[in-house]
This record gives sequence, C-alpha cells and structure tokens, in this order.
Amino acid sequence: MTEDVAKRVAAIIAEQALVRTETITAPTTVEDLGLESLALVEVVFGIEEAFDVSVPYNANDPAESDFKLGNFGEIVEGVKQLIVEKS
Repeated sequence: MTEDVAKRVAAIIAEQALVRTETITAPTTVEDLGLESLALVEVVFGIEEAFDVSVPYNANDPAESDFKLGNFGEIVEGVKQLIVEKS
C-alpha cells in the first residue's frame, strides 16, 4: 500500500507542479516545487478524489491539524492515515 500511495500522490503533485514524479522525494517541500496556494488546493482535491478521503480543511495549519502539507513525506503519511481511518 505504501508504495502505491506514494506513487499516486507523487503523480497528483507532479501534475500540479509541472515536474516529473522522479524529482519528488520525501523531503521535497511544496515550496521546493513552487506550489502556490491554488495549486495546493488542487493537490488536496486530487488526493481526496483519488483516495476517496477528506483532507481536513485546516491541513495548511500544522498547529490545527494532524495532516501536514509541509513536504511530500508528510503528505504521503497523512494520506495513509486517512485511508486507515476510513477503513
């Protein structure tokens, strides 16, 4: 599951950042990818649609949410947690 989730999330992010998925690694931040707020919203929508989950509305505020949008690794871990919670 982990590798599949990571690949799918990388594809969603790569589409919005206009980069190749191979360039996205665990420490890659949304700032590294040049994702502005609108593109980040599209990433969240893409994740929700691809995995049939709901990302918390306050995910962009680390103090308010367990779902972190800081870097790729955190996003993947957050998606995996949402999948587990949905089950």
